Amino acid sequence: MPEYKDIIKDAQERMGKTREGFKRDMQSLRAGRANPQILDRITVDYYGTQTPLNQMGNISAPEPRMLVISLWDTKAIPLVEKAIQKSDLGMNPSNDGKVIRLIVPELNEERRKELTKVVRKTAEEAKVASRNIRRDAMEQFKKMKKDSLITEDDQRKAEDEMQKATDNAIKEIDKIAADKEKEIMEV
Repeated sequence: MPEYKDIIKDAQERMGKTREGFKRDMQSLRAGRANPQILDRITVDYYGTQTPLNQMGNISAPEPRMLVISLWDTKAIPLVEKAIQKSDLGMNPSNDGKVIRLIVPELNEERRKELTKVVRKTAEEAKVASRNIRRDAMEQFKKMKKDSLITEDDQRKAEDEMQKATDNAIKEIDKIAADKEKEIMEV
């Protein structure tokens, strides 16, 4: 197997990681529906350690507009409430001493449009990252050709394969972004 195949495989793996990172970012973006993943970025100062909220208890969505957080240590409820209030989610937690309830507010038209802009911007950043990975691979192919490690035909073949991999990665990013935009604009 020619060495350029390893470069392509490595680039595809890196593009896959970029796509997965983008997918995670989209899952944590609030789209008007209660989704436990919107709390994934929240960390709580728990006994002097920044602890991810999703490691402190169970988070569920019993209703389309409500999240319920059942903590394993009920003494941490005030700490969790404070962390949620400090976050950029814009939600007010309420508790009954056992669980924390978060009502997910309805998104207005302006906020929906803002969120679609965030989706497009994040998608563009992911596509640029994929193109940078392609550029790095192309430079490696040119260097291999210059060092006579591969023939001109191999270089052209490698560049074609790399371009196809990049096109696929960008198509997948576009699909994830389109799905998220559709979800956000759903009333």
